[in-house]
Amino acid sequence: MSRTHRLFQLMQALRQGPGPKTAAGLGFEMGVSARSIHRDIATLREMGAVIDGAAGYGFTLIEDNALPPMGFRDTELEALVLGLREVQQIGDPDLAEAAGEALRKLQGRLPPRQAHRLRHSVLAAHRFQRPEAPKIKVADLRDATWEELEVQFDYTDANGASTCRQVKPLGLIYFDRSTVLIAWCNLRRDFRIFRLDRMSELQVTTQSFRPHRVVMLRDALAKIRAERQAAQASTPPASKTAEPRAAED
Repeated sequence: MSRTHRLFQLMQALRQGPGPKTAAGLGFEMGVSARSIHRDIATLREMGAVIDGAAGYGFTLIEDNALPPMGFRDTELEALVLGLREVQQIGDPDLAEAAGEALRKLQGRLPPRQAHRLRHSVLAAHRFQRPEAPKIKVADLRDATWEELEVQFDYTDANGASTCRQVKPLGLIYFDRSTVLIAWCNLRRDFRIFRLDRMSELQVTTQSFRPHRVVMLRDALAKIRAERQAAQASTPPASKTAEPRAAED
């Protein structure tokens, strides 16, 4: 197999299914060594493909420079509109403003018929009770999560007790009544959920935990699901729609 053909096959493998994919697994699939896969990944990155990950943690294709821009089916467009309008309702101010800007950009770049469909969409999103406004700048927290930098903040729990935490931020989840951060807490030495409206004095540190975030987030979500299932098994049916609290700190 020529190297050009192998690079093409590697891109195909990265496009298929969820990541991350390990070099050993990709190498076994294509009949080459993991070392060859690492060299090929470096070559694809030089050619413009955006591939996240590192040796030992697997690779995920983020942006494929070989595929042309795609148009939208009408139902796909409706889904985008509904999703962005939901973000306008539940997102922090920066995210809500970005959702509105994205809608305006979509409208300006779509064919006339679809632009009209977006402008007069039959779908809308409205929340009569929005989540509590955060006391921190959520954009800084999102940036720290993407950059895989630990953050510090003051936290007040449900009982009113205050602590100072330093955590590895892994992801944000927007619930009906609150927005939460999933993180690895250095104080508790375990995964924890923190409500953003109970956080204050956020500081982004220079302590990096790259490239562990994707793997840690997967483990955290698995733990939360297991705790949720265990809680549901012993909870009356009327209470099973509440937001998960098992891992909340």
